Amino acid sequence: MAEKIPLQSEGEQLESFLDELQKEQQIREITGRETGFPHLSRALDGILPGLYLLIGPPACGKTSFAKQLLDQVARHHAMPGVFFSFTDSEKELRIRTLARLSGMENKEIRRGSAYLLHWYGMPKAHYTDLEHLPPSWDKLKRSAEEAKTWLDLIYLIKCDQDTDLRRIEDQIREVGKIKRTDRVMVVIDDCQRLGDSQRTLTDRVANVVDDLQRAAVSLEIPILAVCPDLQEDRSTLPQIWSDRAPSADVILVMEPDLQRTKKLTEPNQALALHIVKNRGGERGSLAFEFYPAFSRFIEAAPS
Repeated sequence: MAEKIPLQSEGEQLESFLDELQKEQQIREITGRETGFPHLSRALDGILPGLYLLIGPPACGKTSFAKQLLDQVARHHAMPGVFFSFTDSEKELRIRTLARLSGMENKEIRRGSAYLLHWYGMPKAHYTDLEHLPPSWDKLKRSAEEAKTWLDLIYLIKCDQDTDLRRIEDQIREVGKIKRTDRVMVVIDDCQRLGDSQRTLTDRVANVVDDLQRAAVSLEIPILAVCPDLQEDRSTLPQIWSDRAPSADVILVMEPDLQRTKKLTEPNQALALHIVKNRGGERGSLAFEFYPAFSRFIEAAPS
């Protein structure tokens, strides 16, 4: 039986808490973990345990943004990450990651995916003329080898119609055991699929967000839940999601920036990321550019 911890008032715990603060020698600009996007890190005060909700219209790059964010947190902090996907296969997610890391287009990698998958976690393909592969494959392989240390921290899990929150929590705990840590970051793409399909999307998202926020608190980890905004009326202000998903600790709404997009070459897009709720930092909007061919987001300078 676990030893019972005596109940102490805040005043009784104050001295030990001050000692703990005094031992913290590192001067930090933010409280949480770096996102790899400096302006976003400062606005959010870093990534902390809790539920982060990312909303945006279809095909605006939500999945690519979420995967890049997860990868950057893992790389900066040697922190395991788990990406749950209801839509994209592990193969597709890996191709996008390698496109971002290598600067090779997704379509180029797909053309040679059989060779690629030989050294990226899938069954070996048999080539009789490897020496005639284009030099770009060497670049791709080098990029993957350089990233292997932190890619070993990332787990891709394909979800199906039977996946529920309990299974997701069990898999998060399993990753924690494998890596011998309780410090894990999680992304759940298309999180609305955890809800009752008979309900409206808005109601479904609200219920799923309630459940995921409780899971984030229970596991003491950051969870980034990604969900599409399927409403046809784009005149609705992003701030409406604060009312639709009140349990989320942070709500990020992604929107195309049509004026800035005109200055970019197609199919590249300019996007605004609205921070409409933030329990520990700023609210406002940040500018990003999305390069779909490379599944890469770049933070634009504030205007």
